[in-house]
Amino acid sequence: MTTRYTKDHEWVRLDGDIATIGISTYAAEQLGDVVYAELPAVGKSVKQGDDLAVVESAKTASDVYAPISGEVVEGNAAIAGENWQIINEEPQAGGWFVKLKVADKSELDALMDEAAYADYVKGL
Repeated sequence: MTTRYTKDHEWVRLDGDIATIGISTYAAEQLGDVVYAELPAVGKSVKQGDDLAVVESAKTASDVYAPISGEVVEGNAAIAGENWQIINEEPQAGGWFVKLKVADKSELDALMDEAAYADYVKGL
């Protein structure tokens, strides 16, 4: 499974027709301690670039954008259950936000691979 990244620091990992989405380690570090996250309802359809979720820290609130289009099929129960620190502890593993049924896999082609994202973050 390949992970792709957006310039807004979301990641997406495809497994068949299901994409798991979260924020990058860099984004979690920039946010600081997460104190709240709002996930979309299962069944919500999103287009690439749409607001997908909201994450709040002691410092700021940030929108999480959909890196690809699809329909929400699952929200992370740990986050929904107010276990928000998992976003800081494991942003690219257990701290994922949602899973989408992908509408158009070709949208992944416009996203950065891990090496390109690492170079992008170095320049920030």
